[in-house]
Amino acid sequence: MTERSDIVPQDPIPLEDVFDFTAAHDEHSMHVAQFYAFNTEITLQAYGETELVREAFHDACTHCRRYERLFSRTLPHSEISTLNAAGSAAVAVSSDTFELLRASIAYCARSRGLFDITIGSVSRLWDFQSGIMPAPDAIATALQHVDFHFLELDEGPQGYTARLADPKAAVDVGGVAKGFIADRLCELLQTHGLAHFLLNLGGNVVVHGGKPDGKPFSVGIRNPKDAQKVLGSIALESGSVVTSGLSERFFVIDGVRYCHILSPRTGYPVKTDAESATIVAPLSIDCDGFSTTLCALGIEAGLEFARTCPEIAAAVFVDAANQLHMT
Repeated sequence: MTERSDIVPQDPIPLEDVFDFTAAHDEHSMHVAQFYAFNTEITLQAYGETELVREAFHDACTHCRRYERLFSRTLPHSEISTLNAAGSAAVAVSSDTFELLRASIAYCARSRGLFDITIGSVSRLWDFQSGIMPAPDAIATALQHVDFHFLELDEGPQGYTARLADPKAAVDVGGVAKGFIADRLCELLQTHGLAHFLLNLGGNVVVHGGKPDGKPFSVGIRNPKDAQKVLGSIALESGSVVTSGLSERFFVIDGVRYCHILSPRTGYPVKTDAESATIVAPLSIDCDGFSTTLCALGIEAGLEFARTCPEIAAAVFVDAANQLHMT
């Protein structure tokens, strides 16, 4: 059995058409690349020799396109889509997909029932772009197929496989994938010889090496009421900062706000006093893997939970009055 990563269909859009590189004007500014992937804008910034940085960023963009073909829930030929469509049959997956799924299961197990990657059977019913809420009966039916224990992984001499024991279950790795990818890109840029850089995958921020002058990078904590403003900042030399919040995607019906963070217990948006939860950790996948749980727990319980996780360096919550609460 071989890995599926070598048989994913090619993207017909030339890389140069989606990769925008802007060289630094002087030694005090950073080279910047921007492109679109994972339904969000990706920004890469780094200090260094221009062609070295350009090549590293180009490679990172190529890897992002590959990861999207592996992890997307909506692309029909992705490994996640293939797994969801396979009924209860085992499917061959790449080592990347296998590692992401294995890590995701661990975060589910530690989430106190508030994070489950098999929420896909419910999340596909909600349309936050169009503001459509599913019928209660449809949610109740879909909830019967939400349980990460349905996901079975196997690693053998012939390769990696994944299987959903419930044929109606559906995996959605949107809550973890960007963190996994951000960590991989951080490793990739280092192999290209870059020592000082910042990555922003639609809110998943990773910094490495600080600035060449010895100063740390500054990562802002976004104002949930105004995305163009920040409530504070985090000084960080190396590590990741990720925010999960209610204002990222939502719609309002009859004065009630419905956010995109769904509870695996109810199938409806979580009820919490936290407008957002920002996690600081050495690894971005840990930030991603815990941020949804902390936001769903609420401020008091979320702060207590964060203190029990050695992976988390700091947690910052924003309440409805835009006040900060932190470990």
